Amino acid sequence: MRTLVVDDDFISRKILVTLLSKYGQCDVAINGKEAIDAFKMAWDEKDKYDLICLDIMLPEINGQEVLKAIRHYEEQKKIVGSDGVKIIMTTALGDSDNIKAAFREQCEAYLVKPIEKQKLLDKLMQLGLVTE
Repeated sequence: MRTLVVDDDFISRKILVTLLSKYGQCDVAINGKEAIDAFKMAWDEKDKYDLICLDIMLPEINGQEVLKAIRHYEEQKKIVGSDGVKIIMTTALGDSDNIKAAFREQCEAYLVKPIEKQKLLDKLMQLGLVTE
């Protein structure tokens, strides 16, 4: 599983990378622009991400806008359904407006920080990304 962890907070990135690296390669982006660039570069290099863990409160471009940009890119490339990247919002924002907005833009899951290992693993199993 190839993962992109997008978070501007070092500790949050470190936790997610530690939890996810046992399942495959983990790259990191510290702002929304880096996230979009990394996603597009991975597709161009035919080495796409299977999972993106995406914070909402990011510098330059917030996570909700990153989610929209990724889904728009996939739509332009005719990438649909299970062929698209799985996106789990990993954020401190647990309010209903942000949750609804993220699902409206087609995230697969939404986890509120602090991220609990078992909840993350449960989501990965539900999405078919891991079997453990």
